[in-house]
Amino acid sequence: MAMPLSEGYLIVDSKKCQGCQSCMMICSLVHHGEVNLSWSRIQVMQDILVNWPEDVRIAQCRQCANPKCASACPTGALHADTANGNVRIIDELKCDGCKKCIEACPFPPARIMWNADSNKALKCDLCTDAPYWNEQGGVHGKQACVEICPQKAIRFTSQVPKQKGDEGYEVSLEEATAK
Repeated sequence: MAMPLSEGYLIVDSKKCQGCQSCMMICSLVHHGEVNLSWSRIQVMQDILVNWPEDVRIAQCRQCANPKCASACPTGALHADTANGNVRIIDELKCDGCKKCIEACPFPPARIMWNADSNKALKCDLCTDAPYWNEQGGVHGKQACVEICPQKAIRFTSQVPKQKGDEGYEVSLEEATAK
């Protein structure tokens, strides 16, 4: 299912991430009004079998050009929000909780989270619909996780990120910003 390209993406430098989970806390806070890591649309994972700094990974929606999650959604709840820079969003009123979008995401772990309290899927919307965020979000505003990260490991870009394989947009922000 082809969609217009998103006008915004989050990229991460996992080597800068210290695993503090500030991004997860602020994500749930700006979207739900309380801190609950299960409600975060960005996930920080640590692999205890891997040495630092390769032990920490951040998983967020990649705003795919041909999102398999949207194709799998039987209700059309997952779509490009043309009013907000084509960010892929989930319309909670249309989401029937079937989890087909989560199953269809080809990037392990799935970039779409499950909210067991509401029985709805959650995904990064670049803070376009963050009712407890006092800033303009989306592609023309600020993203809470970018603003809160003490290590500056998360960055917003309007350029389609280059990637290697299915691991996400892994970059060195030092190299990307040293011009």
